[in-house]
Amino acid sequence: MTTAEAYFREKRALITGGLGFIGSNLARRLVELGADVVLVDSLVPEYGGNLFNIDGIESRLRVNISDVRDEYSMRTLIQGQDLLFNLAGQTSHLDSMQDPNTDLEINARAQLSILETCRKHNPGVKVVFASTRQIYGKPQYLPVDEKHLLIPVDVNGINKMAGEAYHVLYNNVYGIRACALRLTNTYGPRTRVKDARQTFLGIWTRLILEGKPFEVWDGSQLRDFTYVDDAVEAFLLAAASEEADGRVFNLGGADPPISLKDLADLLVSANGGGRYEQRTFPSDRKRIDVGDYYADDRAIRSALSWQPRVTLREGLARMLGYYRQHLPRYL
Repeated sequence: MTTAEAYFREKRALITGGLGFIGSNLARRLVELGADVVLVDSLVPEYGGNLFNIDGIESRLRVNISDVRDEYSMRTLIQGQDLLFNLAGQTSHLDSMQDPNTDLEINARAQLSILETCRKHNPGVKVVFASTRQIYGKPQYLPVDEKHLLIPVDVNGINKMAGEAYHVLYNNVYGIRACALRLTNTYGPRTRVKDARQTFLGIWTRLILEGKPFEVWDGSQLRDFTYVDDAVEAFLLAAASEEADGRVFNLGGADPPISLKDLADLLVSANGGGRYEQRTFPSDRKRIDVGDYYADDRAIRSALSWQPRVTLREGLARMLGYYRQHLPRYL
């Protein structure tokens, strides 16, 4: 066990959105490292929480079914925690455009409320916030580093930008040790595959395993991808390091950027078969698409010695293997 890993032994850790994709994978790693873990999740059907995500570790952690918008519940849950991994959020870009007020409540107002609770009731807690590449909008240059202008193209990006800014502000003004990770396309076991609300790779995976064609819109766009285990390690390093306090970091992946068409071919290859159809962009999606995006993640590699290790081919194979076994649990 490394020094960073030993840091988590007997630490009290709260994960908001803990029954979701990244939260549940993070919970498994923290339990393995000996942390005392509490998960809070609203289990709103559209947001990706799934009790099966903690299958096999239920007895090694605690679950509280609450909404991060409930200030009274969050006050009780945050008190006494050493670490807060703040992963709860509304992730669908299209939903944010159709219901902007709910997105505002979850991704902005609730984040401010959580930080106020920390300030008043647990100022010593360390907070790691799950931010997103979406706040950059359409890149003005590539790869995108942390100095790039923030020009979101949808309501979700604007509210996530505000949530991130609150965390940095509370670090700088009130000394609440907080940092943010700007996630790119994160994928792997336990992601939502029922639809594309979390990631298009989810619905691609579901359809290819069901023997149905999946759709690739345009296909020329370049993207980078982070396997969930690599993202989890970034969260752990950020939590354990004072060097992260007050900072924001991009995450990237172990592979060079790849076009969506080449990604589709790689998924078919990893599955040993399957088919897809190339389509033009639906008009409602095209308006909020950012085009090419891939991150310059040298800052986190340098500051925290983070190194993504899972290649895209291996990650896709692991994801397909997981859902071959468990797909009905996610439908």
